[in-house]
Amino acid sequence: MISRDQTAKRVAAFQAVCRIHGVKATHQRMEILRELAGTEEHPDVETIYERVRRRIPAISLDTVYRTLRLLEEKGVIRRVGSIKDRTRFDANTERHHHFVCAQCGMIGDFTSDVLDRFPVPREAAQMGSVDGVYVELRGRCRKCQMEAKKPEKR
Repeated sequence: MISRDQTAKRVAAFQAVCRIHGVKATHQRMEILRELAGTEEHPDVETIYERVRRRIPAISLDTVYRTLRLLEEKGVIRRVGSIKDRTRFDANTERHHHFVCAQCGMIGDFTSDVLDRFPVPREAAQMGSVDGVYVELRGRCRKCQMEAKKPEKR
């Protein structure tokens, strides 16, 4: 669970970016960001929409899509591992990496000094300038591993 202080910090960062870029920090945009900033789940668009709609019943799915695109464009959030054709989002823009469960789609954050120092391969650098390296590890989470070990019920 994200602390209220951390959520407030992410929301304040968004407000600062809005001021810098002349973007209106509307109530709907703030609620969408607040929903994303308050979780470590890396929710997809539909999940964010359903949760925000509880507070703002008139919000449209299109508004959520456009807002997430804007937030990503301004560097306030990141798009992460697309699992099973659903794009997921992360309000944690601090340096970190992801573990993605290929079975259930869970995405977890982790930090690693070793991966932070990962050198950009020459082949990639030849394609253009690299702004950052984000590693995504894929496998099966502990929960899915435990489920696989359970004997089948007859």
